[in-house]
Amino acid sequence: MAEFQIAYLPIGVPTFDLESAGKEFIKTKGLLERIADCVKMPDEMLLTMDKLNAFLDEIAPDFMILQNVTFANAAYAGEIAKRFSCPMVLWTLPEPVLDGTRLRLNSLTGAYSAANMLRNMGVFFTSLLGSPDEEHVQGILCSAIGAAKVLWQMRGIKIASIGHTPEGFSFGRALDMELLKNFHVTLETVEVRELMEKARTFSEQDAEKYMKTAEERICGLDLIPAHNRLDFARLYGAYVNYVQEHEISALSSRCWPDFFVSYGTPVCAVLGMLNDLGVAAACEADTYGALSMYIGQQLSKTPVFLGDPVSVNPEENTITYWHCGTAACSLAREDTKAAAGVHCNRNIGPTLEFGCRPCQNVTVFRIGRKPDGKFRFFLLEGEALDKPQQFYGTSVVVKVQSQAVQVINDSVEAGFEPHFCVIYGDYSQALEILGGMLGMEICKY
Repeated sequence: MAEFQIAYLPIGVPTFDLESAGKEFIKTKGLLERIADCVKMPDEMLLTMDKLNAFLDEIAPDFMILQNVTFANAAYAGEIAKRFSCPMVLWTLPEPVLDGTRLRLNSLTGAYSAANMLRNMGVFFTSLLGSPDEEHVQGILCSAIGAAKVLWQMRGIKIASIGHTPEGFSFGRALDMELLKNFHVTLETVEVRELMEKARTFSEQDAEKYMKTAEERICGLDLIPAHNRLDFARLYGAYVNYVQEHEISALSSRCWPDFFVSYGTPVCAVLGMLNDLGVAAACEADTYGALSMYIGQQLSKTPVFLGDPVSVNPEENTITYWHCGTAACSLAREDTKAAAGVHCNRNIGPTLEFGCRPCQNVTVFRIGRKPDGKFRFFLLEGEALDKPQQFYGTSVVVKVQSQAVQVINDSVEAGFEPHFCVIYGDYSQALEILGGMLGMEICKY
């Protein structure tokens, strides 16, 4: 797979103040060298159509930064859009001097000209106004680059649906054509019994290395009955082998009742271990939950928690997100670590048992499917508090920036699905930009 490429396009005309424009051009190149890899930059400002076309011949961008170093008419943007359809930032530079004399740059008029052309040609862009040395400019650029890279990565991934959603859980069910059309993601499906049968072929010796890996991450596995420990290690091995052989980046897995009834050991801890390996793994066959986790994982470079909102505390303005034991071990609190336990409803283990570690900034996110079949992004900003395990299973308590009760009421009335990702870090802006790139409605709470 080719490397992700960013192209910097500093356009303008030579009849404005080239000294002022040149200073901003040099500062911009320095900023881009600091914050991004794989940026193709011209040696000089592109102040004629000939110079623009010569540079366009050299690039194959996945994301573009189109900057009006001075005014440029819409023909510049039209030529770029004719050649490339990837998303971009449209960057306006502020006037360097307001002294009652001439316009030095007239970048903003150029931005309006470019924007009109780009919108009419169907090219997505994020507007940016500011100088390269302003802090908010770096933030928006980093968010937009992160979103564009996730979009590029999704074009090359496979997501696996292992088994079907249980009755009444159709919110997580995905069609291959929907995923391909809306997210450029390939869906692979496999029956859950195939993974069970594969697990049963593992000998004790085969399963030993998977057990050792699990024991390094999970405390108290020795308290789980021996046959459940062995079956867990076998199942973990089967899932790891499947993921590697089929080059799977994310998966959703059916869990109950099959693994309790037909296999005798839950898949919960297996999914938690996969999340720590960098494979976004969702339970209850929630494929859109798994894709949401994948996006959050790519942005944050850390595992993502997936859970139900189960409790609201109006006094603390918090929402507790919980699930029955599938979170990545690395999300566990330092004082307890990730502990092994038994499923809260079935009394069979191992599941994972812990409260998640605190974090000053978290982003709650979900890809939602609307009744008309279109997709939307749920976004909520907050803080993961330093709270112990709230219920059997895994949990995280999020203090939200808006009113918790209102968030719950509004999102319930909007018909959102019951599984939400808690991403460690503030990625709301990047997700908003990614939603725009994908043509999704943004529902920010």
